[in-house]
Formats: sequence, structure tokens, C-alpha cells
Amino acid sequence: MTNTDDHQHRSRIGLLTVAAIGVVYGDIGTSPLYAIKECFSEHYGLETGMREVYGILSLIFWALTLVVSVKYLTVIMRFDNKGEGGEMALMELVSPFVRNRKALLAVTVLGLFGASLLYGDGVITPAISVLSAVEGLTVFSPDMSTYIIPLTIAILLGLFAIQSRGTGSVGKIFGPFTMFWFGLMGTLGAISIAQTPDVLLAINPMYAIDYFAHHGLQGALVLGSVFLVVTGGETVYADMGHFGPKPIRNGWFMLVFPALLLNYFGQGALLMREGADAAVVANPFFHLVPSWGVIPLVIISTFATVIASQAVISGAFSLTWQALQLGNLPRLKVLHTSHTERGQIYIPFINWALFVVTVFLVLNFKTSSNLAAMYGIAVSTTMVITSLIAWHAMRQIAKWSVALSLLATLSFLAVDASFWAANAVKIPDGGWVPLALAGAILIIFLTWRKGRSLLGSAIKRRTMKIEEFVTYSEIYPTVPGTAIYMSGYQGIAPPSLVSNVRYNRSRHENIIVLSVVTETVARVNKSAEGRITINEYPQGFWTVVVRYGFMDQLDLHADILLLPEEGLPIDVTDTTFVLGHETISIQDPGGMAMWRKHIFKFLHRNSRTPVKYFGIPFKRVLEVGGNVEI
Repeated sequence: MTNTDDHQHRSRIGLLTVAAIGVVYGDIGTSPLYAIKECFSEHYGLETGMREVYGILSLIFWALTLVVSVKYLTVIMRFDNKGEGGEMALMELVSPFVRNRKALLAVTVLGLFGASLLYGDGVITPAISVLSAVEGLTVFSPDMSTYIIPLTIAILLGLFAIQSRGTGSVGKIFGPFTMFWFGLMGTLGAISIAQTPDVLLAINPMYAIDYFAHHGLQGALVLGSVFLVVTGGETVYADMGHFGPKPIRNGWFMLVFPALLLNYFGQGALLMREGADAAVVANPFFHLVPSWGVIPLVIISTFATVIASQAVISGAFSLTWQALQLGNLPRLKVLHTSHTERGQIYIPFINWALFVVTVFLVLNFKTSSNLAAMYGIAVSTTMVITSLIAWHAMRQIAKWSVALSLLATLSFLAVDASFWAANAVKIPDGGWVPLALAGAILIIFLTWRKGRSLLGSAIKRRTMKIEEFVTYSEIYPTVPGTAIYMSGYQGIAPPSLVSNVRYNRSRHENIIVLSVVTETVARVNKSAEGRITINEYPQGFWTVVVRYGFMDQLDLHADILLLPEEGLPIDVTDTTFVLGHETISIQDPGGMAMWRKHIFKFLHRNSRTPVKYFGIPFKRVLEVGGNVEI
């Protein structure tokens, strides 16, 4: 590598690091707004003496170190699916290596449930983050409490309303601002630490052990609030595909980790000095500045929470796109908001569904403290699931020994399970909300997957193989032109083709049966050999398979225009697209429970049509209907 290439490489890594700080760490960067105050809330009855403050700070330090620095950045990020990370990508990565059928089912269900839980994060993060920032107004004046809910909802409405414009232009300022935000938090914390420097001794894990020794099981419940400092830490893996592992690691160790520690220890130092003041304990973050600085800090914090919320909303869009491509959800309207960045998408249904649920949470729980009760359970459950699935990745992909894999998995699970158990007690107080939401989404995932399987089996039973149909169609006369029949099932003649030929008693002189296949890898190179597979049959028949990765942007129209270059002697500009439209009838309870069949029927009926989903020109489409019993 030449000096010029090396300079360009370092510059690119630097720019990606700045961008990663803005997107990946926005969520975890807002935790200082509420984590410390929740640890010392009335719910736990902790004093602000040395034993309690040092114990909590020691727990925070080691939570960030073990969960984010060691588990995710050092181990889990080794397991990427063609550069992509996240629960669903990890599930698809390890599934081919799981030979036992029951174990494969467990991995699939766990992976889908873990992915479902991230939708809970997508509604809780905007609610708790924006609320916690706006609540800073009460530090300036308690009389402003009446404005908190209306202001929060107004900010959330603006946030969700701008999603349709895309994050490209806004994203350019995310990185620089978030770097400023972490710098500000670190500075405020350092100023407070300078006044009580002994607080840095809390790094010693003996203070955490001493805390548990004196507070026992009841004191261990505070782990539910300590866990708030690592919520958002799982995004370092989920967002790996956008930036790569090196920029994400650089951002954490060079800025984010030190800034978070300085701020948490600064808040702890403040409590050591002014813990007798109930107002300080109720909101230590905003007491790190003098009274004149509260309003500016509220404004800056609010903008930081908007960025954090933007990151999780964009993550929900990406997760939905993965689910759509992998066949876990019915087709939804997807808008690509950038011509150059294929990862920038907007899904209207998901956007406004998240908004409605987020506002519902704000109106019903009213304070960030109440929302904190539900926050930890979703993320802690996701982290437990990641550790379980990662066992297979350690053994089959990294080729680690049983002993090393077991040591790593059990170590991660010991930490994850401790946090999960502390958060589980919050389930009656609101923790059931993200679990119920994730459960409902999991049912949709599994029902759609199973329903598509049953539908495919029913279609295959009622039609014939493509070779048989080629022979069968010889008895019918041909008409000029080319017809492309879309088919979701390879190797068989689409029902729309069979029905159309039988009804019209003729066929086009050239017929192409086109299938779109989504691979379990994140991306398929457009120039890769085998991405477009063409098989020729007699009588002017061809089958074409176009392959995409689950994170690729669909561009079927452009790929169809390439078919003559791939060897098909046809005029694509003079082509009729024929699509099948199945109406589902429920016959019996076999294969899947009746109530799930009704859910599948509803989802299928409201699924976006292939014409709109694949962007096929409307004027050249013929739709052929049919009834299928499942």
C-alpha cells in the first residue's frame, strides 16, 4: 500500500468512525440522562453514601466493560454475515451449521424472537429518551412540569414525520453533533470528578462486591437500573454492516467509553457532595451545570435524544427489510430514500405504527422513571438470546474448542442472566409491554413463514412441473410476443401460466418463468456468476432465477432489461408481465392451527402486490386470479 493509499484508507476510516459515533452510539449516549437517577430512585431505597455510590459506579464500569467492550466488540462482532450483523443475520449465519432439527427450530425461534424484541426498543427508546431530556425543564422550574407531555409528543410527531425524507441529509450532522455531545458529557463529568477525585477508586470491582455483601438479594435488584447504561450496546453488532467493525471499535474506545465513564463518575461525585438534596438525587445529570446552563443543556439533550431515536427507528426499518427479504413478513410498501445508499429506506406502515405505540407509552406512563421499568427487559432478553446463538457461531464458524466456547458462553450468560433476572421483576410494572409486542410480532413471523410453506405445497399439488407443461402446451397455437410469468416456486409451471393458456387456448411464442430468490447472505454481487440463472427449454420456454441478498435493494426491472445480454433472444421492451393472484380458502386445521390460518389469510390479502413491490411497469401487467385451499 502506497503512502497515498494509506492516507486515503485512514481518512476513510476516520470519516466512518465519526459517522458510526452518530448512528451506533446515539442510543447508549442518552443513558446518562436517566440511568444514575434510576439507580438512586425511591424504589430501591439506597442512600448516597460512599458504599452505595462507589458500589453502583463499580457495577456501571464493569457492565460497560464486560457487555460492550468484551462481549460485543471483541467476540460477537467476529460473526458477520457478509459484513452484516444483528439478530436475524446471526440466525441465518449459524442455521446451515445446525444439523439437529430441534436445535435448528430453537435457533430460528430464538433468532426471530430476539429480532422481534428490537421493535420494542424502537418504541421505548424515543419515548424514554425524549421524555428524560424534556424533564430537565423541571430542574429549571418545577412549574414547567405541565409542558413535559405536550412538548414530548410534539417532538416525537416531528421526528416521525420527517422519516419519509430520508436520513441522508440529516445524517451528515449526526456524527459531529454526537461527538460534541459525548465531549460535553465527558467535560461536565470531569469537572465534577475534579472536585471529588476519590470517586475514581470505584473502578475497583471490590466495591461492587462490597455493595452486594451489605445489601444482599434486595440490593441486587438495582441491576435492573444499572443495566440501563448498556441499553443501546447491542446496536454495535446490529449496525456493523453500515460502517464495519474497525470504525465502531475506534469510536467506542477513543471517545464514547471514556466520555460515558467520566459522566457517570461525575454524577456519582455530585451525589457524594450534594446527596442530601433530594432535587439533585432526582435528576443529577442536569445538576452538573449551574442554573443558567439548564435550559441550554435541555435543548442540547433533546437534540441528542432525537438522534438516538432516529437511530433505532432506522434500525427498525432495516430489520423489517431483512424480514421481508427472508420471507418472514408479508410484502410492505418500501421507499428507498437515497439513490446512492441502498441501506436508506422508509417503510410508512412501520413508521406510523411505531409512532402510535410510542405516543401511547408516553400518555400512559407519563415519566421516564415509569418507562424505565419496561426498558431493560427487552434488551436484556435480546442479549441472552445473542449469547445462546453465538455458541453455535463459536463452535462452527470460529472453530473454537468446546472448552473455550463453553467458557465464553457461560461467562456471557452469567452477566446477561443477572441483568435479565433483575429486569424480570419489572414485568408487572410495564415490562410486559415489550414482551407482549415481541410475542405478537413473533407470531406474525412464524405464521407467515408456515403459511407460505402451506400455500406453496397447495400450489405445487395443483399444478405440473415445467417440463410437463412445455410438452402439454404444444397442442396450443402461439401468438407473437413474449410473456414473463412471475413465480414464487421454482421447478413448477405457475398456476397463472396454466390457467391463462387453458382459458385462452393459446400461448405466447416466448415464455419466461421468472423467480426471485433471496439468499441467506446479506449481499449478492451484481456481477457475480450465477446471480442470474437462465435455463432454456423447447418451444420457446425459459426459466430465469434472479438472486438477491437479504440486505440488497431490489431492482428487478433493471435486471429484466439485462436478460438479452444474458443470452435471451427477446425484445424486453415488448413484453407482457403475467402475475398470479391467489385467493385463500381455509379448508381444515391440518398443518397449522385454524386461528393462525385466519391470520395468514388476512396478511396475505393485505400484502402489497408484486407489481408494486417489485416496481413492474403497470401498463404491461396481466393479473390472473385463482383460489387455493390450505
